Amino acid sequence: MFTAVCAQATSGLTVYSYRHYPSDAVLFAKFTEQTGIEVNVVKTKAGTLLERLKAEGEQTPADVIITSDAGRLHLAKAAGVLQPIQSELLQQRIPEHLRDPDNCWFGFTQRARVIVYAPDRVDVDALSTYENLAEPQWRGRLLVRSSANIYNQSLLASIIAAKGETAALAWAKAIRSNMARAPQGSDRDQMRAVYKGLADVALVNTYYVGLLQNSDNPQDRKVGNSLKIFFPNQQGRGAHVNVSGAGVIRATRNLAAATALLEFLASDEAQRTFPATTYEYPVVAGVAWSDQQQSWGTFKADTVNLEKLGEYNSQAVRLFNLAGWE
Repeated sequence: MFTAVCAQATSGLTVYSYRHYPSDAVLFAKFTEQTGIEVNVVKTKAGTLLERLKAEGEQTPADVIITSDAGRLHLAKAAGVLQPIQSELLQQRIPEHLRDPDNCWFGFTQRARVIVYAPDRVDVDALSTYENLAEPQWRGRLLVRSSANIYNQSLLASIIAAKGETAALAWAKAIRSNMARAPQGSDRDQMRAVYKGLADVALVNTYYVGLLQNSDNPQDRKVGNSLKIFFPNQQGRGAHVNVSGAGVIRATRNLAAATALLEFLASDEAQRTFPATTYEYPVVAGVAWSDQQQSWGTFKADTVNLEKLGEYNSQAVRLFNLAGWE
């Protein structure tokens, strides 16, 4: 049950959000229906959210921040704009590795960073790990977006956590050498290029596969359905996963209501919504995946605490620069 005092008088909640999915608005409306608390959503770019919060300081109207990637959530914590939340419900329902050790932020959706491949040009037995993609056999056959992208920074941070900086730098250099072109575009653009034959494999987040496979654009559906997903490192640490998550702003004057919103996002009702609408995996154990996600197959996930991704972010950026990965 949500925090009991959430039904007390409140001026409503203001949420600063990087997410842009219609299903999120539906969930906020359900929260309002259940609690009587109105939710005003302010959407902007992820980096802008944090800069705005820092500039507004104690005068910010924001109560909650929602953004993608543990790296960004860590940056918000490090900037001092979040506060720790005391919620037994969140601690019980959100796995330990998918939330901040100090309870300043909590993950609510998962996405895995995986290998997609053209099945007519790649033998699945040739695929194994992220590290394997650094081998010479993939020279000129690989696509992945810019190192400025937080998803790639967090992937490299996970490799630093697992293997150390020396191995991570060697990997980044080799991956850059194996790229079929200079990094450009989004995850969906990498998949479109593999479909066209520019490369044979790409590193992407799973939910982007779902977005292509369910696109209103027939060509994008063709792209999404032509490629296969491979989950790396299944015999070792597991596939790299990340989250979209939320935290409560330190300056909020609606702490109970803000906590209640986070608790609602961890409810079965909310968790069932994500697989079917945004193609993200739920974080709460026992909540069913969508049929589409089940068709991709089950997988072992890396369970390193995602706070490490934020801790190693600056090292990852430095190693990308040393590797010449634009």
